[in-house]
Amino acid sequence: MEQQTDMGVRRFGRVNWLGTRTLMGREVKRFMNVWSQTVMAPLINAGLFLMIFTIAIGPQRGDVMGVAFITFLAPGILTMTVIQNAFANTSSSLASAKVQGNIVDTLMPPLSAAEIVAGYLFGAVARGALVAVVILTGSVLFLGIIPVNLAWMIVFVFLGSVLMGGLGLIAGIYANKFDQLSAISNFLITPLAFLSGTFYSIDALPTWLQTLSHANPFFYIIDGVRHGMIGVSDSSPWIGLGVVSVACVLVVGLCWRWMKTGYRLKS
Repeated sequence: MEQQTDMGVRRFGRVNWLGTRTLMGREVKRFMNVWSQTVMAPLINAGLFLMIFTIAIGPQRGDVMGVAFITFLAPGILTMTVIQNAFANTSSSLASAKVQGNIVDTLMPPLSAAEIVAGYLFGAVARGALVAVVILTGSVLFLGIIPVNLAWMIVFVFLGSVLMGGLGLIAGIYANKFDQLSAISNFLITPLAFLSGTFYSIDALPTWLQTLSHANPFFYIIDGVRHGMIGVSDSSPWIGLGVVSVACVLVVGLCWRWMKTGYRLKS
């Protein structure tokens, strides 16, 4: 039986699986076509971060939370790279379509708002997961870091990619030109990522900064990956799971609402 929706008669049932898979495949092929930029570049950047900090600080740097500083640093670098790539995947894809005028190719097919959001988020998660695997492989080979709890690491990499992919969609929908998108990335996403315990334990911060850090979902993503990768964290991973899950629901819900109403897309 044909399903009636707000978009008219659907001939594909309740869910347009073919269309959703096609959009997912397009988003994956989009970043895989430039794999040297989307896969190799993050690995090189992560390696450079680790090398620079190791050289700059040297062996005199004491342990952090009971582990060597370079070991403590690796999960933060991995997570920061993952969330930046997840954000870039959705934001650049949607912003490029708007600027080039081919966003209609995404909006016209018989896809619901939820299916479009799912297709974009799949690309963000796929890119984030691939980057995580590449950097983790490098950490195992060159630093000897074996994940202590792989399940927690996978959960937070996934949730972090969903959250950042959703924020990328919001930024892509809101921005009408690349300058606006760059401003959102440079003045919001990057500072929040750097100030979330990537390079330090928040126990070293003043009390008021610790309070601000605990209000930052990025902190829980990084802390959760660190817990899964090396077994230490500043907070309970269960608290982090709750905070990041709620943040994902709110962000994805806003993405769905804006996509459903065509906010800044159909004008």
